[in-house]
Amino acid sequence: MHRPEKPVVVVVGSLHYDVMIDAPHRPHKGETVTGYAWSPKFGGKGGNQAVSAARSGTEVRMVGAVGDDEFGRFLLAALEASSVDGTRIMRMAGMGSGMSVAITDTDGDYGAVIVSGANLHVDTVPLAEPSLWHHAKALILQNEIPDAVNLAAARAAKAAGVFVCLNAAPFRPLPDELATLVDILVVNAFEAEALGGLPVTDLPSAAESARALAIRFSCVVVTAGGEGVAAAECANDARIALPARPVEIVSTHGAGDSFVGALVAALVSGSSFAESLAEANEIAARHVSGLR
Repeated sequence: MHRPEKPVVVVVGSLHYDVMIDAPHRPHKGETVTGYAWSPKFGGKGGNQAVSAARSGTEVRMVGAVGDDEFGRFLLAALEASSVDGTRIMRMAGMGSGMSVAITDTDGDYGAVIVSGANLHVDTVPLAEPSLWHHAKALILQNEIPDAVNLAAARAAKAAGVFVCLNAAPFRPLPDELATLVDILVVNAFEAEALGGLPVTDLPSAAESARALAIRFSCVVVTAGGEGVAAAECANDARIALPARPVEIVSTHGAGDSFVGALVAALVSGSSFAESLAEANEIAARHVSGLR
């Protein structure tokens, strides 16, 4: 059988129809703010990471769920346009697709409200299909789908000899078994502090947090926004700290997802861990500046 030219990444995760609003600032309690403009956007951490990995040169297969609605059709069309294999994404009758409303202020920062919808009902049946894992090298997971689905996916990945990357966002306590199956943990400053108890305020503290978390997880990446990214590997006590490249910020929305997809794509393409971090750091910088 012909081996795929591209390395294969499997993403099991969320899909959201994002309504993006540009406004002078995010509303305070009881305040109504007049926005500048709004636009629909493909989103969901799983979807964003799948698209990022595909743009970085990998073959991507995604497992997820959407509703039988216009939002769902929009999401599936966007995946197809990005060359992501969405044939294992369920279309759920009588269920709304996941969606969010995100407000981006003039500094490029944002806040969002998410309605999970069909994402809470992702089916585990496709995870047992051998074709899903054929030639796969990596699995990407996030916390916008149920723990039970993440756990089933991680078990299947391990059975297939595939490494598991978990972006533990949004934060919630991790089941012990899932934690043992994770090869690479990616968290932001808030999630790192919630999991490890150490505050992350700058790049050195991000590196210290990564080192502490690597005692539990074999490899940890802590993203620290405009400060940069830090990582630690338990096996060889290696630590890496990369400052962020200064850029003009257009929007930080989806930057972490762009980083995760690019990181895993670089790893499965043969780059070293340090090289992969640098590549992903650069792609995240391009993302926030509106160039990706």
